[in-house]
Amino acid sequence: MTAETGRSGDGLLGKVIAALRTGGAFLVVGGIGFLVDAGTYNLLVFWGGHGVLYRSPLVAKIIAIAVATVVTYFGNKWWTFAHKKGGSAAREYVLYTVFNLIAIALQLGCLGFSRYVLHLSTPLSDNISGTLIGQIVAVIFRYWAYDKFVFTGASAARPDADA
Repeated sequence: MTAETGRSGDGLLGKVIAALRTGGAFLVVGGIGFLVDAGTYNLLVFWGGHGVLYRSPLVAKIIAIAVATVVTYFGNKWWTFAHKKGGSAAREYVLYTVFNLIAIALQLGCLGFSRYVLHLSTPLSDNISGTLIGQIVAVIFRYWAYDKFVFTGASAARPDADA
């Protein structure tokens, strides 16, 4: 085995390690986004018993997701997908926004189903449907979309690829 073939960036093992690094970073950024989303939503809807948007949970969810989206964009841009050389910033922003709108619709669909079809409106049911289930569905969709369509620049060598 030569020094070239022993590098972690080569072969199947290197690809698996790179995928685990990227996926792990995405999950950490997503976890932070999840906390921002859940915290913002609960403050708007349930703070003090009945928050300012208690009667408008979908509006509150849109605001919460928008705040979390700003946080996660920068986390994903500067950490998760930092190994991909940047393309057009305007293109990235537009695609990121489009895919987040789709992800928001997925989350709102979960919350709306719980609220308006199942007639569940407790903090627990909202958090299970809109935040937990909706977020899981949206995270899977976002990871796929960001990797395939948003952050598509050529991969640069990772500084830790030789480790």
